[in-house]
Amino acid sequence: MSGIVLSAAVRQNLLSLQSTAALLATTQNDLATGNKVNTALDNPTEFFTAAGLNNRAGDISNLLDSIGNGVQVLQAANTGITSLQSLIANAKSIANQVLQSPVGYSTKSNVTSAAITGATANNLLGPPVNNTVTGTVVNNNLTTPVAITAATKLVSATNSDTLAATPANGSSFIVDGKSITFSTGQTSVTTDASGNVTIGVGAGSTASVGTVLSAIDGITGATTASVVTAGALVISTGTTQPLVIAAGGTSALGSFGLTAATTPLTPPTLQGETLTIGATGGGTATNITFGTGSGQVSTLNQLNTALAANNLQATLSTTGLLSIVTSNDAAASTIGAIGGSAAALGAPFHGLAAAAPVQDPDSQATRANLVAQYNNVLQQINTTSQDSSFNGINLLNGDTLNLTFDETGASKLAITGVTFNDAGLGLSTLTSGVDFLDSNSANAVLTQLTAADTTLRGEASALGSNLSIVEIRQDFNKNLINVLQTGASNLTLADANQEAANSQALSTRQSIAVSALALANQSQQSVLQLLR
Repeated sequence: MSGIVLSAAVRQNLLSLQSTAALLATTQNDLATGNKVNTALDNPTEFFTAAGLNNRAGDISNLLDSIGNGVQVLQAANTGITSLQSLIANAKSIANQVLQSPVGYSTKSNVTSAAITGATANNLLGPPVNNTVTGTVVNNNLTTPVAITAATKLVSATNSDTLAATPANGSSFIVDGKSITFSTGQTSVTTDASGNVTIGVGAGSTASVGTVLSAIDGITGATTASVVTAGALVISTGTTQPLVIAAGGTSALGSFGLTAATTPLTPPTLQGETLTIGATGGGTATNITFGTGSGQVSTLNQLNTALAANNLQATLSTTGLLSIVTSNDAAASTIGAIGGSAAALGAPFHGLAAAAPVQDPDSQATRANLVAQYNNVLQQINTTSQDSSFNGINLLNGDTLNLTFDETGASKLAITGVTFNDAGLGLSTLTSGVDFLDSNSANAVLTQLTAADTTLRGEASALGSNLSIVEIRQDFNKNLINVLQTGASNLTLADANQEAANSQALSTRQSIAVSALALANQSQQSVLQLLR
């Protein structure tokens, strides 16, 4: 081939055709691959930069599977919590049925006091007791007592001093601040504007000892009439103040065998007494002082208010019997020990000790069935929490979800799981015959269930927050992959329109080069023909 000599035109056309063919091959390759940079030889900077971007996009893309699994783990846990909340609501319904069921006892623990005379719902203390003042009537002229009756006249028709004591004219004595005055020439009992009682003792007077006693009772407000017993005066006190006898004139007191004195009322039965009752059914021990002072108890409403904290309530019969019984909340409990001065010897609550309540078989059977239902719900809570897993991770059974969001491992999120079986939620299996016996036990369970529901809501909120974070990072990584791949493509992808135009131009150029080569070759052949 070295002996072949080509003309300059042919050689030039061949070189042009070779160059065009090479460019056309490159263009066709760009169109075929879609890339303008296919190897480092095409453009080292763009090739390696694009490769780095694609590699990072690939690493992040590999993390998306793990993130997607994390989303499913969180959704499985959230589904479990929703089911647990429904089970807790079911358990609450069972406990509320206990509150609506008949009391489980035919007889609740109770005590009844001795009768409190005169006690009413508005005055448990009872009225004050009437005291009496006793005196023996003596004759004005004699030093020995004279036996009389209430009908005995103070003076006789003949003005004799032998039938009864005759207080001297004008003498008087004072009862509760009002005076009784004896005067002559009167045959009746009169009262002036100041409330002074005047009794006539003159000749022909019809005033009797009973008249004087009635006058005294009118002044004192005594509910028990003053009388004459065995020849002696028995003067009763009123019910609101002590009896005060003071001399306005000494002869009258002396004639009735009385001396100046103040006789106080005997206080009501429960006045000043204390009553203590030990804690009952988890309540607060009772410590009561009866009376009308601040913080003291004198009415049935006040007593029930004081007893309420100890799960007790009181009633008063028409005969003054004060009964204390456990409330429905503590129907299963026995009233605590009773003490205080109101339980001392001779006091209304002396010797009282409450007996244990008597169970009602039918009601207890109903409550035992509710216990079984409740325990079944707890079992479902346990199985539901155990089944709330995805791909071997259970955030409701103490597992931890570890997620990585970037290719360097610097961006991470660890979601610590919880244990939401019955124990983890603060719940426990109930025992028939021990639990759900009364309202207090049902309310205690309801308190636990409410706390468990609050715990579930808090964890649901935390899971929702974490799920939102993971989904945001998942979307971020997807968008970042697109950014990286787009950036890499911008560096390496060919412009199809441009490459197509280049291909068309190079094809035309190749066709022209072939034609030129043919012309050059034809020109050389013409020269050879001349040589022939």
